[in-house]
Amino acid sequence: MTFNNFPWFDHAAYPFDSKHLSIGGHQLHYIDEGQGPTLLFIHGTPSWSYDYRHLIKVLQSKFRCIAIDLMGFGLSDKPRDYDYSTQRHVQVLSYFIKQLQLSDLHLVLHDFGGVIGMAYAVDRPKQIRSITMFNSWLWDSSGEPEFKKSSRILKSPLLPFLYLRLNFSARFLLPKSYHKAARLSKVTHKHYTGVFTKAAERQGPLAFARSILNDQEWFGELWKKVHRLADKPILFVWGMQDPFVLPKYLDKYVNAFSKAEVVKLDDCGHYPQEEKKEEVLKVVSQFLLARIKSTTPASNL
Repeated sequence: MTFNNFPWFDHAAYPFDSKHLSIGGHQLHYIDEGQGPTLLFIHGTPSWSYDYRHLIKVLQSKFRCIAIDLMGFGLSDKPRDYDYSTQRHVQVLSYFIKQLQLSDLHLVLHDFGGVIGMAYAVDRPKQIRSITMFNSWLWDSSGEPEFKKSSRILKSPLLPFLYLRLNFSARFLLPKSYHKAARLSKVTHKHYTGVFTKAAERQGPLAFARSILNDQEWFGELWKKVHRLADKPILFVWGMQDPFVLPKYLDKYVNAFSKAEVVKLDDCGHYPQEEKKEEVLKVVSQFLLARIKSTTPASNL
């Protein structure tokens, strides 16, 4: 899949060269811009690397910015018969990193990208230099009241119809996740809905919905390993009006990483990197540039 498939695509907003890596006969799309320490951006659902365009356009002057489209999302292939489990995404991420011979990674994570990136990081902490995280989670939430409420929907036999036929995640849940002050524009929204052109291509978002229902025990096992990252510089940038990933999730993360830097955005929903791009760019740039200075000999500054 290429930009040419989408006449509505805004090349000025996403002025990057497409690259592809073949994995199991399918093409994983990614961008690789700039030079310097490696930033690896991992998106959630129903998103893709377009999520991070504002950050990458600026940060590529100091960093090598690599952003993948998870299989089934964005410009990556969307095979109908494929293992879209969250665990499989972690395996593909590991393969991608190995194939590109990446190391000393600064992870930038959001939503399910937080789960996937942290699952990789807790098993390979020596590969990680820092973590920047937007609204996400990584633990067993099955006992939480909001999980019990959402599980009734996730168990519904109508779920495949909603996700596959109505493009429910991109068309309805995504704009609902924004704070009302931000207002997702029709042009931007089209870059999320339009990449899922037909029902057969929407298995990826459906699989993530099912993962929320079925993978809570696995999330809990990952959470038991987060102490392995306790010495890593971590920045949490959190939209405090997120209707899905609640402020108490930030509290849980901060309790686990007491030395982390925390930025709370009071009038922001689930997508800080979209809704508050100027503030997010400022704090993320400062955080990452400080990591460079802390690891570069004074004679090279």
